[in-house]
Amino acid sequence: MEQQSTPITESPPESALARLMRYLERTGRAVAQERITALTPDASVRAYFRLPWCGTTAVAAVYPEPFDPDEQPFLDITRLFVEAGLPVPQVIAVDGEAGIIVQEDLGDRQLRAVLEVASEEEREQRLEEAIELIARIQAATDLAAKRNSICSRVAFDEAKLLWELEFFHQHYFGSLRGEKLKADEERRFKDELAELARELAQRPRVLCHRDFHVSNLMVDRQGLLRIIDHQDARMGPASYDLVSLLLDRQQAPPSLAELRERRLFFLEARAARGLPFIDPDEFAREFRLTAVQRGLKAVGTFSCQTAVHGRGKVYARFIRPTLEIVLQALDWLDRFPEIRRQIAARVADPVAAEAV
Repeated sequence: MEQQSTPITESPPESALARLMRYLERTGRAVAQERITALTPDASVRAYFRLPWCGTTAVAAVYPEPFDPDEQPFLDITRLFVEAGLPVPQVIAVDGEAGIIVQEDLGDRQLRAVLEVASEEEREQRLEEAIELIARIQAATDLAAKRNSICSRVAFDEAKLLWELEFFHQHYFGSLRGEKLKADEERRFKDELAELARELAQRPRVLCHRDFHVSNLMVDRQGLLRIIDHQDARMGPASYDLVSLLLDRQQAPPSLAELRERRLFFLEARAARGLPFIDPDEFAREFRLTAVQRGLKAVGTFSCQTAVHGRGKVYARFIRPTLEIVLQALDWLDRFPEIRRQIAARVADPVAAEAV
């Protein structure tokens, strides 16, 4: 008699919350599940939870896989930033086998929310504080190399910059809009993307946070500005974090006068820390090149999150304003005509307004 085989099925992976609960129980810190609050990550593979800890609260990051604490990017770069005197959350506990990092709870006041209700004076003060933090990060460039930190070994090189631009091409035109450019248009478009990546990759590199936007800066309970989400720090153009701070997720392009004022303040902050001189006009050109690359990269992310992952409620509203910011930079540069033509046509098309 022929025996029927029973298919072997793998057990479903343990949920992040279940792993956290098991970690807490194993370390003698078990708490009722209802006392743990899930926090919403921003396009992240990590899960975050707020939990009671030693009479106060802490935030646990639960990673999808185990890690080596000596090589884990967040921990490595946190150690670097702490040594450089940069205001990052304190790491409280680490369990690499469980894939868990417990860190200081900075509260819920993102700089983005603070700026939305701030007076003009407070807004100015907070933005200047943030810009000075960028200069302080760049001042840690030599320390990063001395420590052989992970962030000193990765960079916005030509391959990385071009990959991000191709990600934009794939997900904005393809995933979001369901379009394919004509063959000659696509060739010119991709040639200009490659030219942009090549030119930016040749710029002098400094240490960059990499996602230095106002949702990754927290105002803690003492009113101090703190840096989070720094695990992707890497070497890149001096303009990179400033572009992120001033242009990421804006609802309209800032005025050219405001951008010039911010750039000059930043260059003064660099000079105050003894960093090498950068010509203001040359920095303005680099800033615009970075604004195009970073803006297109961001639109690629927003498009993918909207069309592929169903998170349009969060991300779709930033697509059109970001493209308008890219167009502002392209007009200033007076370069990359095919990129400009394709984006301008879609931003100006009222029929497709919701798709851009």
